[in-house]
Amino acid sequence: MLLFVSHEHRQQQQQQQQQQQQQQQQQHVTTVARTRAAALFQQTGQQQQQRQQPQQKQQQKQQGQQQQRQQQQQQQQQQLQQQQHHQQQQQVQQQQQHQQQHQQQRHQQQQQQQQQQQQQQQQQQQQQQQQQQQQQQQQQQQQQQQQQQQQQQQQQQQQQQQQQQQQQQQQQQQQQQQQQQRTGEDSRDDTADDFQQPEKRKSPNLSS
Repeated sequence: MLLFVSHEHRQQQQQQQQQQQQQQQQQHVTTVARTRAAALFQQTGQQQQQRQQPQQKQQQKQQGQQQQRQQQQQQQQQQLQQQQHHQQQQQVQQQQQHQQQHQQQRHQQQQQQQQQQQQQQQQQQQQQQQQQQQQQQQQQQQQQQQQQQQQQQQQQQQQQQQQQQQQQQQQQQQQQQQQQQRTGEDSRDDTADDFQQPEKRKSPNLSS
């Protein structure tokens, strides 16, 4: 068993050594290739830079012009934004004014309604006053009628009193007349008796 394990261990070590050698060779190849490529890249880069310098200058000019244009556009956009902001503020102010107008209209409507209610109340009061006046007039008329009735009753009472007085006077006159008649009859009776008595006195003498 130990021999088998040591044999495997040796094989693994050999494989690791071979792998390390291969990696070192690959690294050497890659470093050489990289150095060569870097040198070529530097040469080509310098050549390209020399070629591209005028192009870069033109591009820089163009970029500068573009930047100026962009700045102008940004300024214009800022101005537009400011204008929009002003417009929005104006719109907000207009909306506030509209709201205030609506509120004022509502207040006016409420005031008109209150005025109408007051007018209605005044009309009702006037109607009530008119009714009261009519009632007062009716009461006055009734009082006048009552006064007239009282006057008529007083007149009737006066007439009745006058009639009673007349009746009393008539009764008194009748009584006086009756008394006069009685006194007249009595006096007649007396005179008749006076005339009759001497005859009576003489008659027995004659018979004798």
